Amino acid sequence: MRSLSILLFFIPVFLLAQNKPGTKIHIKKAKGKIKIDGVLDEADWQNAQVADNWYLNFPVDTIKPTVNTVARVTFDDEFLYASFECEDDETPDIITSLRRDFDYPLNDNVGFVIGPYNDFLNGFFFVVTPAGVQMEGVMSGGGAGEGSFNTFWDNKWYSEVVREPNKWTVEMAIPFKSFRYKSDLKTWNIAFDRQDLKRNEKSSWIRTPIQFNTASMAFAGQLVWDDPIPEAKTNISLIPYIAGNRSVNKLDPDSDPISDFQAGFDAKIGVTPSMNLDLTFNPDFSQVEVDQQVLNLTRFEVQFPERRQFFLENSDLFADMGFPMVRPFFSRRIGLAQDTTGLFRRLPILYGARLSGSLNEDWRLSVLNMQTNPEESIGLPAQNYTVATVQRNLWQQSSVSLSWVNKQSLGVGENDTTEFFHPTIFPEVRIGENGFRRVRNNFNRVLAADVEIRSKDNKWYHSSYFGKSFDPLYDDKSFSMSSFWRYASQRWDVFVGNFIIQDNFNAEVGFVPGLAVYPGQIGFFSQGSYKHYPKEGPLVFMGPAYEANQNYIPGGTLTDQDYLLTYEFRFKNTTQLALGVAYTYQQLTFDFNPTFNPDYDKYLAGEEYDWNTVGLSFQSDTRKTVNLALEGRYGGLYNGTRLNLSGTLNARYQPYGNISLVFDYNRLDLPENYGKEDFFLIGPRIDLTLTDAIFLTTYFQYNSLIDNINLNARFQWRYQPASDFFIVYTENYFPQDFMSKNRALVFKLTYWLNL
Repeated sequence: MRSLSILLFFIPVFLLAQNKPGTKIHIKKAKGKIKIDGVLDEADWQNAQVADNWYLNFPVDTIKPTVNTVARVTFDDEFLYASFECEDDETPDIITSLRRDFDYPLNDNVGFVIGPYNDFLNGFFFVVTPAGVQMEGVMSGGGAGEGSFNTFWDNKWYSEVVREPNKWTVEMAIPFKSFRYKSDLKTWNIAFDRQDLKRNEKSSWIRTPIQFNTASMAFAGQLVWDDPIPEAKTNISLIPYIAGNRSVNKLDPDSDPISDFQAGFDAKIGVTPSMNLDLTFNPDFSQVEVDQQVLNLTRFEVQFPERRQFFLENSDLFADMGFPMVRPFFSRRIGLAQDTTGLFRRLPILYGARLSGSLNEDWRLSVLNMQTNPEESIGLPAQNYTVATVQRNLWQQSSVSLSWVNKQSLGVGENDTTEFFHPTIFPEVRIGENGFRRVRNNFNRVLAADVEIRSKDNKWYHSSYFGKSFDPLYDDKSFSMSSFWRYASQRWDVFVGNFIIQDNFNAEVGFVPGLAVYPGQIGFFSQGSYKHYPKEGPLVFMGPAYEANQNYIPGGTLTDQDYLLTYEFRFKNTTQLALGVAYTYQQLTFDFNPTFNPDYDKYLAGEEYDWNTVGLSFQSDTRKTVNLALEGRYGGLYNGTRLNLSGTLNARYQPYGNISLVFDYNRLDLPENYGKEDFFLIGPRIDLTLTDAIFLTTYFQYNSLIDNINLNARFQWRYQPASDFFIVYTENYFPQDFMSKNRALVFKLTYWLNL
């Protein structure tokens, strides 16, 4: 009986020690000056309320972390301040790089997320490593999804870290003018978390179940302002640039080297406390990191991420339209176009403007307009793009959105087929059984509606979408729609849905990977997994997972079936292992050969194939200075076989350098004259962070599928906050003899000026 009494006494104490969602932390105005030096010796820190009693989220969510963390917040008329005291020992920290916006999962770090609109959906995050490296970004979708956190948003803020034998201490100062907020609110959403990678622990101030992100707003606390929030002021930032380049086309011996010099600017104008106007004139994106190439042996286009700064803030309103099979808007369609060889070329953008932000706690708005100049060499006219989304928040983490996407080609007459010969302007349209004619396609528009419903505890999620396209080519059968549900608990994660893409739906400014593959689609998909958490031993969890997809074309013909069954092991030392088997069925909708070699026979439209595949994936301990991610698959491919080995080898000399090698090998053994080919992709990357302001990144990529070797080297000097000097060198070679195809040298200088 005495033991039972002791147990009953400790149960309520255990429960009370857990900070539950909505737990309040009060913030008071600082009476003195806060010096950002990593030393918490100011009286205002001693008087601030302490965010303590942190709890583990990973590898288990039932106990306290091995080492404690506490956070505090205060403010003055210019800055929001945050501080952290992170208990630790003298074991070396894991810091992979001194580069800003570091790779979050691979570094020790601590930080916080604020939702200054108190809408449980949107906000900003600020994170620091023990070496003082900063990362900031924007959060959308309540922080619940994989794409909810965008680190490409850049802004000015300040921090210092002091490392001691038994702890490291952080001080942060975030200028109020660096982010949008509503000064008439009395509470904001706030979440604190810490990634203690060397112990493989993730902890947070609000206790968060293991299946959810510690920065998700469903598990946020409430920041209560005891003193009035400083009045949000109109702020203007001007970011001018100058750039120059010199390029040589070695494939044309008669062409002369081209030199170019240009200037332009970006501007950020706070129209209201929570609405921002972004402007860009004659933008140049030469400093943007090169895309990591892929070996694409499928029938579908590959989607690369947007990295251009102008498109990123509040980009979720545009990027989340639709669903993965239909995205009505994809910002990389602006300023890029395919030429007659199928390669993408940069188009000159004249200007861009975007108004975005929160109207109040219930409404958000984003409107974008951009204008490109004509490109005579590939037959494209000047084009104007307009995208607009208005979102109504229904209740915590739920919303309904209405969107409009418009692409307009300017100055294109009915008979201008010679001047504007790009296939998107005058495409061929079938007339009758065997006839074709060219039709002027001078506009493309999509109207879309989205509904997202998420339960307060994040366990239930529903999304519905409906869209219709408008263009001169087709009047009917131009709808697309989808609906899916998800349930996520600690052990179960189940996802089911369906979609319809009618024959003539067309989103030219969007991403629809099946558009060029199917004459319309009807799809059904589901995923599920179960996790078992052993109480003892080296495993965090293990368990099976499945994925099932079926695709039909109008009329009911089954064209694709994919079934995948895997079993995953996640270890406490960060190692991961998964084994899987898959079944694939395809009935081709057009003639195709995965080697893309015209000398081989094609598999013909209407032919049916099915095959089985076995696979294995492995990730070694990411905390080690040398680690490996490896994936292998072997099985059928149409009427032949395919062996695929791919992965990444990483080695770091922390915190100054990281060398990685991406590799992808495919051996296709197809019978008769369908082809026997070996495809290689090898991509070493050297990332040197000489200081926290000087960076050198070098890519070397060999892709045998496109018969090209690419070298790209980028030097960056951040000579003051958010202001950079870049030098970029790029060259393409023939793999056989390393003969140069073309080369270019670019410099760019940007300066962030607050007016």
